[in-house]
Amino acid sequence: MSDAIYKVTNPLTGEVEETFPTASDEQVKAALEAAYEARASWRATPLEEKVAVMNRVADLYDARQDELARIIGVEMGKPSSHATGEVWLAGDIHRFNAKHAAEALADVELDLGERDGRAFMRKEPIGVIVGVMPWNYPYYQVARFAAPNLLLGNTILLKHAPQCPRSAAVIEEIYREAGVPEGVYTNLYATNEQIASLIEDPRVQGVSLTGSERAGSAVGENAGRNLKKAVLELGGSDPFIVLPDADLEKAVADGVSGRFENSGQACNAAKRFIVIGDEAYDSFVSRFSEAVEALVMGDPADEKTDVGPLVNEDAAQGIQSQIDDAVQAGARVITGGTRPDHAGSFVTPTVLTDVTPEMRAWSEEIFGPVAVVYKAKDEADAVRIANDTLFGLGASVHSASVDAAMRVADQLESGMVSINEPPGSSSELPFGGVKRSGFGRELGTYGFEEFSNHRMIRIAGDEAAASSE
Repeated sequence: MSDAIYKVTNPLTGEVEETFPTASDEQVKAALEAAYEARASWRATPLEEKVAVMNRVADLYDARQDELARIIGVEMGKPSSHATGEVWLAGDIHRFNAKHAAEALADVELDLGERDGRAFMRKEPIGVIVGVMPWNYPYYQVARFAAPNLLLGNTILLKHAPQCPRSAAVIEEIYREAGVPEGVYTNLYATNEQIASLIEDPRVQGVSLTGSERAGSAVGENAGRNLKKAVLELGGSDPFIVLPDADLEKAVADGVSGRFENSGQACNAAKRFIVIGDEAYDSFVSRFSEAVEALVMGDPADEKTDVGPLVNEDAAQGIQSQIDDAVQAGARVITGGTRPDHAGSFVTPTVLTDVTPEMRAWSEEIFGPVAVVYKAKDEADAVRIANDTLFGLGASVHSASVDAAMRVADQLESGMVSINEPPGSSSELPFGGVKRSGFGRELGTYGFEEFSNHRMIRIAGDEAAASSE
């Protein structure tokens, strides 16, 4: 039983609470056949009916918020206040996409100049697409991928992370209750090998993955080899730059929320804090470390908890090894640095300074409650440190002058940047990165773009006039 791939292991206790059977090859084949068969009818379903379904999905997320939050608290240790926020966001994403679907999918007229006739672009579904989603935001990650694509008319085969099979099941249950037909959205407890076979199948037209660099490289290679469209949202090591004139009190508060939300397990979390100037650096480190020490670490179900256990013991050990490597090579621990002496896959919220390029903490993503603070001589030095990474997901810049912040932001290699606020995500703002953080965009109305056939339609001469009446 404990060897099952899909299982709920409570990170607070380490106990396996439930296992789920892995899909057989026959079940995967049947799911693909059903998704392929459902394409035509779902595509032909009027948009207003799809919109109504997505609004019902949003209502169900709202109505079941506490229940859904408890599920992921047990599955991956998310503190309750963070969990309820994620459930709300998943509902809001569906509602936002439903509201904007008509305008996002409207035909776009093309300028033919002096030529007769009419031409326009139309977004159409491409067919069956595969989603491979991570454990750190079980509802949100699926919502931002699935909502626009279901409205567009694609059908979806969804492989969720092995750590969150309960939430995977309840997502499919919500879609079905809201009116998504059988075959249009299917949850698969599939293996990596089965997903690879799906990508290779000519009936599948695309794949979206949110996850690690390793997983993204494997999926991207397979998709490219088989000429399939791919969207990859991978890791991040986002810089948080503090200029000398910044409001330090606000920067500290933004930094704590931006780093330690979801116990630091966020791809777009602020991970590297770069402070310009000796005075600002010393003050920031002192205030920031004091605020980090005040964070409450404990049971995810306790509303007072700020930092819960990491997703599993392997993750906790991995984070601790990154801390230990840095300390052994000369980094300084301002607070934290060790694991607590009680049960659960916890890592004490940690602040590191004096991290140098030979340390793993300089170049690797730290996917847990650890903040690294760097001192920069000037703006050019801050930009150099910020861009000295293989990742390019998000960034944030803090200054009393928006012009100064923008001057720095314009030099950063990232897919997103926030000015005078912590990194985050919302339904209306496009999300995605550059470099080894992947490619493609989700959220806003950009989610309608990635897996659509942008078909050009040209109507000649007199027929064009008749078609537009």
